[in-house]
Amino acid sequence: MIDLIKKLPKAELHLHIEGSLEPELMFRLAKKNKIDIPYNDIEDVRKAYDFSNLQTFLDIYYAGAKVLVTKDDFYDLTWEYILKCVEENIVHTEMFFDPQTHTERGVPFTAVITGIKEALADAKEKYGITSCIIMCFLRHLSQEEAFATLEEAMPFKEDIIGVGLDSSELGNPPSKFKKVFKKAKEAGFKLVAHAGEEADYSYIYEALDLLNIDRIDHGVQSINSPELMTRLKNEQMPLTVCPNSNIELRVFDTYKDHNIKELLDYGLNISVNSDDPAYFKGYVNQNFINLCENLPITEEDVITLVKNSFKASFIDDELKDKYLAQVDLALQ
Repeated sequence: MIDLIKKLPKAELHLHIEGSLEPELMFRLAKKNKIDIPYNDIEDVRKAYDFSNLQTFLDIYYAGAKVLVTKDDFYDLTWEYILKCVEENIVHTEMFFDPQTHTERGVPFTAVITGIKEALADAKEKYGITSCIIMCFLRHLSQEEAFATLEEAMPFKEDIIGVGLDSSELGNPPSKFKKVFKKAKEAGFKLVAHAGEEADYSYIYEALDLLNIDRIDHGVQSINSPELMTRLKNEQMPLTVCPNSNIELRVFDTYKDHNIKELLDYGLNISVNSDDPAYFKGYVNQNFINLCENLPITEEDVITLVKNSFKASFIDDELKDKYLAQVDLALQ
């Protein structure tokens, strides 16, 4: 099964680029930019990666992001992830970034997006890896601040395919951002939103009915509503599930408790993603391996999950067909 996982080409649809900041790069950038971080060494950082919920993770995530200052920092961060894609056989990635995490520190929006897009352009040229960029609003901030960020993004509309919603879920429902998502849709952006990770399934309904999203990030709480499960199946609404993340943030106590197999067996459009891999102990392949070691996941399930990652992507049908053919070729 591990051989199968490694040899299949994959797409990753739920990856926060700031969440791929490995401790080694964090220390290197902290030293370069003369920024104090609350850790003595790399081992110290790894010990801190013991989370009890989403907020305890976010506190460390935002502290780590402070080392990202220049365009080159964002290039280096993105390039490190691209090298992981090469190792993991990820041939297409749809990458989140959180501009507000940086602009509120005085880092120009231009530095963030330019560093990321230049690394992705080099990834396409050197490795043939295709990509899309999705800009997320921080849901613990106001809708007014999200509107301001959307305005900053407009000159880069050709580089950003969609907008999303992330950060502290509890107490920050999708309905809080209804107007800014409407404006983003009118501007032609694809729409995604984190919903139903820690918060209950009502957040998924809000994301669907009030934000009119194209894809749900996480969505594992949908299992608590038979009506919602039926709707998600009938609409084939994609759910970008992140197993390691769900375990590390205590959404499920153990891997054996994870509901991804039930969601998949029900017929939902599920894919496997790494979310914030530097913090959650593994990139996409490790997420697959952990699933297979703890749940009755079959080879057919793995193939379905991989194919779903391409089907749920924002690439055109021609490229989807090309990648799906590559999956079939790898199986021969």
